[in-house]
Amino acid sequence: MPSLAAELARVPLFAGLNQRQLGKLARGFKERSFAPGRTVVREGQMDGVGFFVVAEGEAIVEVEGTEVARLGPGAYFGELAMLTEQPRGATVTAAAPLRCLVMAFWDFRAFAKANPDVSWKLLQHLAELLAADRARRARAAAQSL
Repeated sequence: MPSLAAELARVPLFAGLNQRQLGKLARGFKERSFAPGRTVVREGQMDGVGFFVVAEGEAIVEVEGTEVARLGPGAYFGELAMLTEQPRGATVTAAAPLRCLVMAFWDFRAFAKANPDVSWKLLQHLAELLAADRARRARAAAQSL
């Protein structure tokens, strides 16, 4: 099994970090496993204390009961609830045996502040999410006409 730092190096958000940065980042993560069907985070809950990286397995993302994505190794979730300290915007459930790397938001925030490249990539990711949501809402509005 690869080291935690090696697993994090495969995550696009952390691409470009050097070994020292990856080692420091890895020390803040803990491993958690979830059985198939187990809910990892629930939409609407105020538990935005964790940022998750999928290490192994597959997870289903649902918004208002509708599947909107499937996540595999290298994908991450929890960044919005972590940054905004608002309720979770989606439910994430293990579709298969799921192993995640989890970091508390206060640890991630400190790391992101010390590593502007990660903050910039996260900002770009959030802009992509906003654009996709805007497009989804426009399609829904057009269909209701």
